[in-house]
Amino acid sequence: MEKTRLTGRIVTPDDAEYEQARTNNTLNNPKFPKIIVFCQKKRDVLNALNWAKENNMPFRVRSGRHSFENFSLVNGGLVIDVSEMNTVTVDCKNMTAKIQAGANLGKVYNVLWENGTTIPAGTESSVGVVGLSLGGGIGMLSRLYGLTCDNLLEVELVVSNGKGKAKIIKANKKQNSDLFWACRGGGGGNFGIVTSLKYKVHPISNVSIFSIIWEWNDFEAAFDAWQKFATNTDSRLTSEIELRSKQANQIIAQGEFVGPAAKLRELLRPLTETGTPINVEIKEVPYIEAVHFFDEPIGNIPTYKKRSGSFINEILPKRAILIMKSFLENTPNETTAIWQQSLGGEVKRIKPDETAYYYRDAIIVQEYYSRWKRPEEEENSIRWVEELRSTLSKYTTGDYVNWPDRFIRNWPTAYYGGNLQRLRIVKREYDPYNLFNFPQSIPPLNFWF
Repeated sequence: MEKTRLTGRIVTPDDAEYEQARTNNTLNNPKFPKIIVFCQKKRDVLNALNWAKENNMPFRVRSGRHSFENFSLVNGGLVIDVSEMNTVTVDCKNMTAKIQAGANLGKVYNVLWENGTTIPAGTESSVGVVGLSLGGGIGMLSRLYGLTCDNLLEVELVVSNGKGKAKIIKANKKQNSDLFWACRGGGGGNFGIVTSLKYKVHPISNVSIFSIIWEWNDFEAAFDAWQKFATNTDSRLTSEIELRSKQANQIIAQGEFVGPAAKLRELLRPLTETGTPINVEIKEVPYIEAVHFFDEPIGNIPTYKKRSGSFINEILPKRAILIMKSFLENTPNETTAIWQQSLGGEVKRIKPDETAYYYRDAIIVQEYYSRWKRPEEEENSIRWVEELRSTLSKYTTGDYVNWPDRFIRNWPTAYYGGNLQRLRIVKREYDPYNLFNFPQSIPPLNFWF
């Protein structure tokens, strides 16, 4: 049998562009692949997977470089990077869009906006749409239109069951429906290499946005008002709150409302009348301006960072609020913070077992994060995140798979809850020999963790 050759743009440690090619968004846990292949077409993906099998070389799949634990990289192995496959095609007649797996959110939002449409997705422009979608996908339209994965219509993947050559298949509600179920919340890199995704798109024009800032003295009142307001308000309004360190001295609530600014101002009274806000901004803008407003440019720059998270099913009591306040009074650096986004609405209307994304009943998803500048600061920053997660655990549940945390002991249940067993069955069907594996990949049923 003729040996497979790698095709596409190939980068090795001898090439000048290797350092840039191997660097992910997260600088901690650096990895040094032997080969990085940037695929330009589906044939390149097929060749890369077949080549890895024939040469018995470990590999990882990468798109947006936002794997917080660098699971998309591997020492001494092959990285199959699809970021240069990034075409976005909109079908306005059928209100669908076909998006190649390498497209990032910035490109997706811009092309969809040019066609008067959008999908509910995240906020950082450099995040890859495929990783976001496979893990769930939360953002500023979640309560109105659901998660990104809820708007998926079809996934095209390169798969291999361990016998013979890799092949391209499609997964939707009629074809490979069990795999399609798993792709909506089962995380990236578990079952195959996605080459493109098809979504239902929504018409969009103007939206209204808001930003309210309080200082530290209003911490308890501002957060309590936000959590009670954000989870029960009009489903056209999705909001977030960032609880910054005491050093930073800011509590910032922001959100997006698909409706007029006058109505948003009325809805926001529970927040604007709480404490003493130092800034209140409410305005109606073209949707693409809202996309830019919520984008975080620093999120696109490779840095040292640690993230973890959890879900909240009930309003947090005062004791939990005081725990968060205490941790934010004693942070390893000023940029350490807690971020939360409201859920409910359309997200909750889907049953927990209807897709692989399990935490449908959560009212809030929260993220704990820290950034630092020097490697020697890593230990204290990680300890802060992990201790906060542990201390708050009696008030929270699970973790969002798109915020992986290598220190979570029972990570399979934390990410997938009651859907874990079915995911392992799907894994056994499509990847019985566990070809697609990384430190927190789903093992096939009958495999040991």
